[in-house]
Amino acid sequence: MAEITLVEAVTMALAHEMEQDPTVVVFGEDVGVNGGVFRATAGLQKQFGDERVIDTPLAEVMIAGMCVGMAAQGMKPVAEAQFEGFMYPMVDHLVNHAARLRHRTRGRLTCPMVVRAPWGGGIHAPEHHSDSNEATWAHFPGMRTVIPSSPSRAYGLLLAAIRDPDPVVFLEPKRIYRWQKETVEDSGEELPLDVCFVLRDGTDITLVTWGAMVKETMEAAQALAEQGISAEVIDVATVAPIDMDTIIESVEKTGRCVIVHEAPKHCGVGAEIAASLADNAIWHLKAPIKRVTGYDTVMPLYRNEMNYMPSCKRIVHAAEQVLRFE
Repeated sequence: MAEITLVEAVTMALAHEMEQDPTVVVFGEDVGVNGGVFRATAGLQKQFGDERVIDTPLAEVMIAGMCVGMAAQGMKPVAEAQFEGFMYPMVDHLVNHAARLRHRTRGRLTCPMVVRAPWGGGIHAPEHHSDSNEATWAHFPGMRTVIPSSPSRAYGLLLAAIRDPDPVVFLEPKRIYRWQKETVEDSGEELPLDVCFVLRDGTDITLVTWGAMVKETMEAAQALAEQGISAEVIDVATVAPIDMDTIIESVEKTGRCVIVHEAPKHCGVGAEIAASLADNAIWHLKAPIKRVTGYDTVMPLYRNEMNYMPSCKRIVHAAEQVLRFE
């Protein structure tokens, strides 16, 4: 078993499913000959041919429409939106057709499709290339929104997404595409969707996050540990639907919670988690819930980009405020 990066884990999962299931097809802008802008599909066209790994025109509406049509007729399409900011033209097909097909046909048809996209900021990209738009997709019933945070979770969650009978938006945090390596066995073993992962046990405070922010949140947990504070870290992973049971169980134990995401604060997924905790765990909370997020503005260009992103320092400061509350 080799140590691989998150983006290599995506490639490995795609290759595994294409090898095992001839109905899986991959398509998108530059995914074939060039292997994708981040090389997530590198080598797949050579391995499986240009009828299963297809370079499309620069037409996101068409890509989404192809997905729905193929999925409704028994294929398992995996489309790539070159950047998350290019997904907005896909809304009509994803929301009005893919997400509603099971309901519209009373279960006669399902829509087993995946739309992958490099997601989030932190790589000094221009406008439309750095959004954290998970709340957009999480809002619509009928489809899942999944965000891996490590190579092993990228591999297992993408396998599960491809095998799922309903549409999945699979957002890949590009800032950590090559940040770390893990030993990942190409076993074909999927990880469960709709489940949070407890990355670090703790007793004093719960830190809830997902995607690339797992990096800074784990750093913050370590910094708090050096102060004698025991922080539990939860990776939400599937932001729609959210596994609130795991989060509530943690908050019942710690009594305190900080939620971290790089998307703007207003109407972010963190607000939904905070509201659900208020509904279901209010008597266990010893302090108000804090959110550490991006700002309610467009992601700035690279000179100010890291000032926008939640930092380890900001997370630690929020945790300390919550811990001091009496």
